[in-house]
Amino acid sequence: MKRLVMVLLVCGALVLAGCSKKETAVAAPAAPTYHIGIMTGTVSQSEDDLRGAEELIARYGSVDKGGIIQHVTYPDNFMAQQETMITQLTTLADDPLMKAIIMNQAVPGTAEGFRRIREKRPDILLFAGQPQEDPLVIQKVVDVAINADFVSRGYTIPWIAKQLGCDTFVHISFPRHMSSQTLGLRRQIFEEACKDLGLKWVFVTAPDPTSDVGVAGAQQYIMEQTPQWVAQYGKNSAFFCTNDAHTEPLIRQLMQYGGYFPEASLPAPIMGYPGALGIDLSAEKGDFPAILKKVEQAIIDKGGAGRFGTWAYSYGFSVSVGFGEFAKRILDGKAKVDSRDDLFAALGEATPGAQWKGNYYQDPATGVKARNQILVYMDTYMFGKGYMKATDVVVPEKYYNITFQRQN
Repeated sequence: MKRLVMVLLVCGALVLAGCSKKETAVAAPAAPTYHIGIMTGTVSQSEDDLRGAEELIARYGSVDKGGIIQHVTYPDNFMAQQETMITQLTTLADDPLMKAIIMNQAVPGTAEGFRRIREKRPDILLFAGQPQEDPLVIQKVVDVAINADFVSRGYTIPWIAKQLGCDTFVHISFPRHMSSQTLGLRRQIFEEACKDLGLKWVFVTAPDPTSDVGVAGAQQYIMEQTPQWVAQYGKNSAFFCTNDAHTEPLIRQLMQYGGYFPEASLPAPIMGYPGALGIDLSAEKGDFPAILKKVEQAIIDKGGAGRFGTWAYSYGFSVSVGFGEFAKRILDGKAKVDSRDDLFAALGEATPGAQWKGNYYQDPATGVKARNQILVYMDTYMFGKGYMKATDVVVPEKYYNITFQRQN
């Protein structure tokens, strides 16, 4: 009898062991059923966008290590190497598990790249962050495009300059950007707003970082010219540049020579400020409240309080992370591609506590609102001063009806 009991106990233990192994096998993580691709610029051209892609990899792993995120970068000189950029973009679609592709920033050539992807892989979701091609062109090939609100901000940024006591608004750009409908239209609204607000309008041309001079040459030009611009237009001038690479040298020189910098074209506390101020933010990486505090203290220490502004969270970082989260939620069946609320909730993943204000893009010629292109912005935070309540400003309706006049 004892022997029978022992046999039964041993058999029971073996059965339990077998169940345990079976349960362990079921609990093991399954292989990814989809991949999400993201293409950004490099550190020298658009660091914030790239850091957002790195955050997605930190959350969900890279494809080469069994994760779901595939990140590639486009060339710094993407205008001269446009076909290379398009090939890199379309190659993402060669992965049979690729189900969503994000382009941030969506530089010229993105529309053609997306068109080619649509032809061979209509199942892939396509997202464009800060597209630099005409809205009607990009709207034909994307599921969702998102821009920093180039219409509302065309009024609110000069409005902020006026609140700061500025008397002049200096706009720095180059022909490639001014031929873009989004950037060119904002420039026209800037000029009209300056006229209405009583600010002197000044437009100056600087080298394009994608031209033969490269990023280094373009930045050197800003370093050399900014002291002369401040001397010519006065220390009560607000300066604004349309290019990320121009931002750091502009901030550095304004800090030394005077002038105001209400916010960057794509605002962020890490857009230009760390390099301009010579501060290390590696310990605060990804913690934007801590980053904001450290940058603010450095600006105050250098005597720049009340002259330099930003958004509390990085726009480029937020779009990379937000679109990644949005794509994942759609593919997991937890969000809908045509839901603006779902998109804003995903953007909130990168900006806890911050509110996004946004509207569907309205074509000024027809008055028709696009359902797949959304313009967004946050309130402006002036270091050493606080929030400017720019999101409370009612932008006059006339600015939404200004039509783009392409510059020659």
